[in-house]
Amino acid sequence: MILHTTEVAPLPNFRLFLRFNNGDSGEVNLADELEGEVFGALRDPALFATAIQHPVMRTVAWANGADLAPEFLCELMQSQRQQQRA
Repeated sequence: MILHTTEVAPLPNFRLFLRFNNGDSGEVNLADELEGEVFGALRDPALFATAIQHPVMRTVAWANGADLAPEFLCELMQSQRQQQRA
């Protein structure tokens, strides 16, 4: 199965609610990932809030053209979930 998002919702403080086609869902915090020319621009809360599910790539995309692979997002979400439990 090719992993993709089925739901994307921007949240405050550079977080996203995500649902994936593998049944996993939850919040991911991207605050530590927003660096560099393209992703650094997403530190603007108004731009970050433009996060949507890209209709073709079926992952998170923003108005400035930035996007993140669903595999990366799912792994980061799972890692953050484990860290919160520890």
